[in-house]
Amino acid sequence: MAIVGKRVLVAYASRMGSTKEIAEEVGTELRTRGHEVDVLPCSSAPKPDSYDAVIIGSALYVRHWDRAASSYLKQYAPALAGRPTWLFQSGPCGEDAATEQLDPPRAVAKQMRKHGLPRPRTFGGRLDVEHAIGPVSRWAGETGPLSGDFRDWTLIRGWAQDVAKELAADQSPTDAS
Repeated sequence: MAIVGKRVLVAYASRMGSTKEIAEEVGTELRTRGHEVDVLPCSSAPKPDSYDAVIIGSALYVRHWDRAASSYLKQYAPALAGRPTWLFQSGPCGEDAATEQLDPPRAVAKQMRKHGLPRPRTFGGRLDVEHAIGPVSRWAGETGPLSGDFRDWTLIRGWAQDVAKELAADQSPTDAS
């Protein structure tokens, strides 16, 4: 008897690449623990129906999720209610970014309540001139309390490992012969 990993979708929305990098790292952690993982942008992510579990991540912009992630969540929340689902958001910058847990935006909270979805895990973000676009590029200076990479990769990997453990605990052995 062998344990077969779950098929997992990690869908993300990221304008400047920081949340994409988090999603890719989550995917890597899950793969190393035997799961089959697709990491795709929400704008092109497939329906969750063919996956055993789904993770949706979004960058936070002025305390709102990226439109692609909000739309994906709203469209597929009823289907997600019946399968293991995790949410994450990234974006806080500054001294306390790694430990700050922000309330989910209203649109996300509405889907959480309506469909019994979990609260998103908040991870620190990255704000630097090299990656900044739009109005954010004016906020990102070479220096300053909000400029820099505030993602805690140990924390992110640990969260992904916890997700993998929860997925493994939900598995039933299958005949490998």
